[in-house]
Parts: sequence; C-alpha cells; structure tokens
Amino acid sequence: MDAPRMKLVEETADNVTVVEAYGRLDSTTAKEFGDRLAALVEAGRASIVLDLKNIAYISSAGFRVLLIANHSAAAKEGKLALCGVIGEVKRLFEIGAFMDQFLICPTQAEGIGKLRR
Repeated sequence: MDAPRMKLVEETADNVTVVEAYGRLDSTTAKEFGDRLAALVEAGRASIVLDLKNIAYISSAGFRVLLIANHSAAAKEGKLALCGVIGEVKRLFEIGAFMDQFLICPTQAEGIGKLRR
C-alpha cells in the first residue's frame, strides 16, 4: 500500500512561486514536501508563498520542514511567506509558538505583494 501523498499545486506570480498544499503535512509527507521546497530554492525560486488553507493537519515533522525551508530561502536572499494558516493548523501554530517564526499573511495576494521584488 502506498503512503498517503500530499498534493502540491505550483504557479508563479510576479517572480514569486505560490505552492498550494493539500492533505496532511506529517511524517509520511514531510520529506517529499521538504524536497520539493528545497528544489525550488536551489533553482533560484527562493521567494515562496505557501498556501496552507487545504492542510488538515501539521505535525512536528511538518513544522521542521517549514523551518528548514524558511532558513534555506533566507540563505538564498529569498523569503518564505505562509498564508491560509486557519482552523486546526492555526491552533497548532499557536500551541507550538510558531506564529512569530514565519511571515504569515491572510491571503496569497498579500503574501505575493510582500515578497514581490
């Protein structure tokens, strides 16, 4: 039986890569997700808006991937912005004290605006 996969939808707007994630960001999906974000940063697409509105759950493995991606983007003079941090995912961000670790925007458009060069 295959491990559950996370669906990622990517597009580019104003030199900012928007990644919409669907599913769960946990130990079964974090590596694939992190590898994709690392590939984007290494390809010079280090300004990334991650839309998490369709993420049902995020685990410590998911937070680890986000922190690594945030650091990697900054090292390449880019930035990671999160949007769609709502519901249960927002509650987990608050419990883990991650709200101040990331640039969190209410919408994709605001995230793109803050990252646009």
